[in-house]
Amino acid sequence: MTKQEKVEFVIKTLKELYPTIPVPLDHKDPYTLLIAVLMSAQSTDVRVNKITPLLFAKADNPYNMVKLSVDEIRDIIKPVGLSPMKSKGIHGLSKILIEKHNGQVPKTYEDLEELPAVGHKTAAVVLSQAFGIPAFPVDTHIHRLMYRWGFTNGKNVVQTEKDAKRLFPKELWNDLHLQIIWYGRQYSPARGWDLENDIITKTIGRKSVIHNYIKTKKS
Repeated sequence: MTKQEKVEFVIKTLKELYPTIPVPLDHKDPYTLLIAVLMSAQSTDVRVNKITPLLFAKADNPYNMVKLSVDEIRDIIKPVGLSPMKSKGIHGLSKILIEKHNGQVPKTYEDLEELPAVGHKTAAVVLSQAFGIPAFPVDTHIHRLMYRWGFTNGKNVVQTEKDAKRLFPKELWNDLHLQIIWYGRQYSPARGWDLENDIITKTIGRKSVIHNYIKTKKS
């Protein structure tokens, strides 16, 4: 298979598996998505989805959020981890949204990445899922799968994002990034990985990855 044929195989397989694509983090608008994505850093979507309703019951917009103290926010979001940093970020970015953006979440990387605790990946998720702007946020699942499939050398997520954008058609970025995340969780996890269930890696995977898998299985 040529690289292009491999890319087409991935697109086709993912479309068959995930014709409708669930969004991992519960939210109702760009602001609640931004907060949920910020909270998800080094946590799980399941945990975040349990905690966001508690926070949003008290404040689901920047104007109400700044009425809460950083400590109040921290107490609510403690179960998701890194709560000292995240609570400051949530309070700080809410203040900036009011002061600079009329309480609205901005629609550019530049403005989003100026907000406290908002990095490139968070900005990309918000642009993609809240505004439908083509973006390819790379998380650990995408990073791992792009390497397993031989689409990147996997040095870092920045390189993986560049490679993904180069290989996949722009109009599919928003769907593909979510489809790959779901596929990674379901069929190609980091731990407890069963190659027999992983049709994509089994069909197009990097030879060294498959070789190492078989070697590990035998030992």
